[in-house]
Parts: sequence; structure tokens; C-alpha cells
Amino acid sequence: MPTPPIDADLLRRHDLPGPRYTSYPTAPHFHAGFGEAELREAATASNGDPIPRPLSLYVHVPFCADPCFYCGCNRVITRDRTRAARYVTCLEREIALIAPLFDADREVVQLHLGGGTPNFLSAAQLAALVATLQQRFRFSAREDRDISIELDPRTVAVEDIAILADAGFNRASLGVQDFDPVVQAAVNRIQGIDETGAIVRACRAQGFRSVNIDLIYGLPKQTPEGFGRTLDTVLAMRPDRIALYGYAHLPAMFKAQQRILATDLPDAEARLQLLWQAIQALTTAGYDYIGMDHFALPGDALAIARAQGRLHRNFMGYTTHAESDLLGLGVSAISHIGDTFSQNARDIGGWEAALDAGHLPVARGVRLDEDDLLRADMIQSIMCQGEVRIDVIARRHRIDFPHYFADALRRLAPLEADGLVKTDPQRVSVTPRGRLLLRRIAMCFDRYLDAA
Repeated sequence: MPTPPIDADLLRRHDLPGPRYTSYPTAPHFHAGFGEAELREAATASNGDPIPRPLSLYVHVPFCADPCFYCGCNRVITRDRTRAARYVTCLEREIALIAPLFDADREVVQLHLGGGTPNFLSAAQLAALVATLQQRFRFSAREDRDISIELDPRTVAVEDIAILADAGFNRASLGVQDFDPVVQAAVNRIQGIDETGAIVRACRAQGFRSVNIDLIYGLPKQTPEGFGRTLDTVLAMRPDRIALYGYAHLPAMFKAQQRILATDLPDAEARLQLLWQAIQALTTAGYDYIGMDHFALPGDALAIARAQGRLHRNFMGYTTHAESDLLGLGVSAISHIGDTFSQNARDIGGWEAALDAGHLPVARGVRLDEDDLLRADMIQSIMCQGEVRIDVIARRHRIDFPHYFADALRRLAPLEADGLVKTDPQRVSVTPRGRLLLRRIAMCFDRYLDAA
């Protein structure tokens, strides 16, 4: 794919705050009227397909030893490592409650551990957790089965990687954000280049199929010179994937961000410069732009899935397992089963209390209606493939596309006038100029934004 060009004027006018579309409807539209009974019903119904749908599992580990000031994740700051054992015990209860709801012939094709800091649990605890899941679910033997984990290079030991590999992990994602010491001090994340490189090398030595590195642009005290050195350092490590996120400063929503001074943040022009610098560096180094904030080497499974039209987007970001139901385990984890979304209790006390009482800890969710399913299909196509085949959508959902989406097409008109998207009777296509504004284009088809 060609490098997406940056037009500063277009980005200023069109890069509005909006959903990242890891789901549709998005999580703010989940409600407490969807609870344990509805989740059980959805799980049972999902077993009824003539061809059993595979499962993807997500496990959330919320603990972090120290707060990174930029972070907006659901996390618990503690250095009390004994809390890990209690958490694993509760996870085992949740697994025992929910696994029997799914037919035994449904294979697990993906497992991802996110956080927080999953390696707050020891390598032995992580291996035992995987073993518990393998006892309760039937894991696929397919070559493309993914067992992945987010790792903090500051707190995982090189020798832990061998234990994780023996447990079946074959993908890892490492947080970096920026190697500039000034930026690291400003966000309270001091991390060395050598310790990060050692974990990358250990993953490769242990046969991990893929290593991802996370970067953030727009952090306090970030400069083109310092970020350039970070990019050079990361590219020298040659990770298979790179996630490049834009920092969103929302101190009213995330308390830790109140430690960041707004005056230390790059202005809009400086953010654009950092973004362009990163895109140029990554694409020049041979990485394909997958979409939104993800880059991958051409031989990586993400790049291949995008080229083959199999790319999917969910709460784990871009993934290759579009055909599966997603089951979330742990505090705040989100599931996508059939035509439903559900989320566990966001506070660890509420999550534990539900499990102690023998209940699934689901706190809220939503069942999608026909319009939700149609728009979710549209938004997936935009976010993952950069186009919508009008005939396919119209036939699949039995609609008159121009009539049904008349309002959406009117909202799309200014973006088309600016060359971000093209529409004709056959398709809606994102242009190269629009590839950095995928979610802005998708927002045109979001009926909940109209109601806000």
C-alpha cells in the first residue's frame, strides 16, 4: 500500500474526536440491562451455528507497579505481588463458570493477555493460567493459532521468556512509547534500550512468531530529534509489528494524566510533524501501513490478512481472526458473543464479589439490533479494508443502500469533496489521502453520534 500522505489542513479540519471503533456500538452505549442471564443466553445461542464458530480469549490483568502518566487503561497500581495469586484464583473461578457454556467442539484459535501489566504475574503463574484454560477449552492445533501477551520490558526477565514459550506463547507486544530520557521522566516510565532489546532477542530465540513494539507520539516534551532517535532504535530491533498511537490528553477522565502539564505537550503542528516523521521512517524501512495506528512487515500475518481481505478489528485492535467469538475474562474485560457485547465489572472488588457469589461478573452490555449489525458491518469494512462494496452490503442486509444511508452519504459529501473518500454506485472507497482519517469516515455511518 502507498504511504498515506499528510495534509495538515485536512487533518486540522477533519481529525475530530471520535470512537476508535473497536466495537459498534461503542462501549459507552452498553447498559446495565444486559447482565449475566443475557450473557448465558448469548453463549448458548452461539453454539447453534451449523459450523461451530471458533473462540478468541482475552484475559485482562489490571496490575501495574507504577503509574505511567499517559495511560488510560483500566489498571490497579500496587507493588503487592501477593495480589496476583488471589487474582489468578478468581480467574480460575470465572473460567470454570463460563467454559461449560460453550460446546466442546469449538476451538480456541487466539488467546491474548493484556493489561495493566500481564507479567505482574510471575512466569510460572502465567504458564499455570494458560494450562487452566487449555484444560477447560479445546485449543486449536492450527499453525496460525495465536497465544500472545503484552510485556513490560522493565519487569520481565530474559529467562521468563523460555517459560512463556514452553507454555505456548508465540507472540509478544512490548511497550516502549519513547526512549528519550526527558520524555520518559515526564511520563514516569524510565526504560532502557538494552533491557528492551534483550527481551526482543529472547522472544526471537525462543521461537516467538511475532514481536510488536508500541510507540506514542504527542507525549510531553517530545521533539522530532528525540523521537527520531527512538524510531531509529526501534527500527534497528526490527519488530514484526509497530503500533503508533497518538496521545489523547484527557486529565478529567484519567487521573494519572493530571500529572502531565498541558504546556509540555506538543502543539497541533508539532504533533503532525511527529506523525509524519514516524510514517516516513516506518514505511521507508519496509513496513506496510495496516490502518489506524498499526504497521507490519509485509510477511506478517496482519499484512497478509489485509491483502487477502481477512483483517478484523475488535477490542484487541487489528486481528486476523474475524470468524471467531470473543470471550473476555478478568476485571473490565469485554466479550463479543454472537450479536451481543458484554463487559465485566470495571472495579476489581465488584468483579471478585460476583465470582465469590458464584455469578458471572458481567456488569453491562448490549444486544445488537438489525441496524447495529448493518452499521457494524459497514464500519468494519471501512476500518479494515478501506472500502465498502455496496452490492455486498445491500444483498447481505436486504436494503436499498442509497435510500437507507441517505443521511450518511450527505455527511460523507464534504469528505469526498476534500478527496478523502470516493463514492459511486458500486462502492465507497477511502483514498490514500483519507487513510489517516478512517475513523472520521466511519463516523458518518454511526447513528449513535446523531443521537448524542
